[in-house]
Amino acid sequence: MAKTNNNSNQDYSAKNIQVLEGLAAVRKRPGMYIGTTDIAGLHHLIWEIVDNSIDEAMAGHCNQIDLTIHSDGSLSVEDNGRGIPVDNVEKTGKTALETVLTVLHAGGKFGEGGGYKVSGGLHGVGVSVVNALSSKLVAQVYLNGNIYQQEYCQGDPVTSLEILGTTKKNGTKITFTPDKEIFEITDFDYKTVLMRIRQQAYLTKGIQISIFDERTGQKNRFYFEGGLRSYVQHLNKTRESLTDIFYIEKEVKEGVVEIAFQYTGDFQEHLFSFANNINTHEGGMHLTGFKSALTRTINNYARESEFLKDKDDNLSAEDVREGLTAIISVKLPDPQFEGQTKAKLGNAEMRSAVETVFAESLSEFLGENPDTAKAIIGKSLLAARARKAARAARDTVIRKGALEGMTLPGKLADCSSRKPENSELYIVEGDSAGGSAKQGRDRHTQAILPLRGKILNVEQARLDRILSNNEVKSLIIALGTGIGEMFDIERLRYHKIVIMTDADVDGAHICTLLLTLFFRYLRPLIEGNFVYIAMPPLYKISHGRNSAYVYNDEQKEEVLSTTFANVKPNIQRYKGLGEMNPEQLWETTMDPERRLMKRVNIHDAEQADRIFDTLMGSEVPPRKKFIQSHAKAVEGLDI
Repeated sequence: MAKTNNNSNQDYSAKNIQVLEGLAAVRKRPGMYIGTTDIAGLHHLIWEIVDNSIDEAMAGHCNQIDLTIHSDGSLSVEDNGRGIPVDNVEKTGKTALETVLTVLHAGGKFGEGGGYKVSGGLHGVGVSVVNALSSKLVAQVYLNGNIYQQEYCQGDPVTSLEILGTTKKNGTKITFTPDKEIFEITDFDYKTVLMRIRQQAYLTKGIQISIFDERTGQKNRFYFEGGLRSYVQHLNKTRESLTDIFYIEKEVKEGVVEIAFQYTGDFQEHLFSFANNINTHEGGMHLTGFKSALTRTINNYARESEFLKDKDDNLSAEDVREGLTAIISVKLPDPQFEGQTKAKLGNAEMRSAVETVFAESLSEFLGENPDTAKAIIGKSLLAARARKAARAARDTVIRKGALEGMTLPGKLADCSSRKPENSELYIVEGDSAGGSAKQGRDRHTQAILPLRGKILNVEQARLDRILSNNEVKSLIIALGTGIGEMFDIERLRYHKIVIMTDADVDGAHICTLLLTLFFRYLRPLIEGNFVYIAMPPLYKISHGRNSAYVYNDEQKEEVLSTTFANVKPNIQRYKGLGEMNPEQLWETTMDPERRLMKRVNIHDAEQADRIFDTLMGSEVPPRKKFIQSHAKAVEGLDI
């Protein structure tokens, strides 16, 4: 029996229990409420405020929302809704405005009658959390003909509620400045905000949302009468469409089900789900209901129309979703989200509601549109044939890996560690750089996989063709996770996967090809923060015994004007990793104590999806337009 330390137990008493009053808990553990305190967490503050205005719109009380990014670092959200009430709340002894701004789980989302039938801000913590994490927040309410205002600092009121004047409008305006004590970055990104509010305009028919950036003068205004139909059209603007857009909106006892989809010539599926306008990027019951109805209904139609003749020959779920772009949006009175960041919907009743509504309407749609139905079945049958070929290729890859003990003689130089959390895989461009990396690495923790040439562009290929590519096969076997329906992240052999390519156009292209593979077929590796990009130096500047490595032209000029101000140093420009000897590659790019690396992440899956489709897809005009639009922003391009 283990010995008990009585002295230790005596030291632990009630005095050790810390009670955090009010919003102090939010400031102590902000990640519990907004996910992170990086750029994503910063923008989460905006979504919490905007969600409240969207709730007013969904309730039929608001049709205009205006966002302004101010030059002083603050951001304001104004709507023309009913305005947050300013009368006193008996339970708190404060005004309703001060209550919702300073008390967690207080708001119009919980009660009967005057609250919200459907709401995205389920937990009622949104605006109070924003208040707690802001160095300054000013709330203005336009109500009863008056302009009411109250100011806060880090969640605490610093003024009482005052009347500034009179007005004829109704609504609420929240202006907040994110607290630099909390956030690593406090500069709002216009594009990130733009993407989100455009999405909200698509999801809420008839609402007008604008954004203005005082820092740059940029402004945009969105209004979409077509709703999800317009959204699908927008998502597919760079893709070859194979069918018309399907659309259904129906109110049932569980809530409102709205779905739009279209098939394209892509090999990827693009599914986006929402609950009360909240992007449920991890899916949930509504998405499960959609997938189930889609597979069953298309199989039923294909059998009835004799496209499928063998009773045991069914199209799989993956077959019927190839090339599909779909938006599934539900609105319900009591959504059960997993966590405050609302990534997944758990309401079981919405699975059956979506399944029933969608199956009925899709069956009717296929019957009334035989040409569209034929195109969908044809696309799915091609996908089925490719799936069977891919399974054979994947089995070969898995067998090869098992037989060779997950090593690739002549290619993979594995590390001796068998602990994934300590192991790193460097994917290196070319045999020359691979040789230097193998010699310079830490053999215990660092594995090297050299690539010979450029891997296949997976954006334009099905899985069967992808698995016939030797470089891709080598990578899949080295990772150990498998691919496609056999993917298992628990079998990942390295918790750092580092793309290390030359700092030139070819190196950038190889990096993009690899990122496309990870994004399309191995996305959990990105989402799990396992994928990195190495940052080798561009120059070595030396004079006598003094030397310095620099990573861009701006840094080079800075070093030349300081460290080497009064001498004429030797400047070596590294055109490729192969030009470095093993010692140089280790000390600049592979040594954990000194190296620089970029971690690859996805802040916005929809935006990432569109960028990959534009840059790596088969349609040339969108890519040409993208290059023309961004050419002037490219720095240090080697041609």
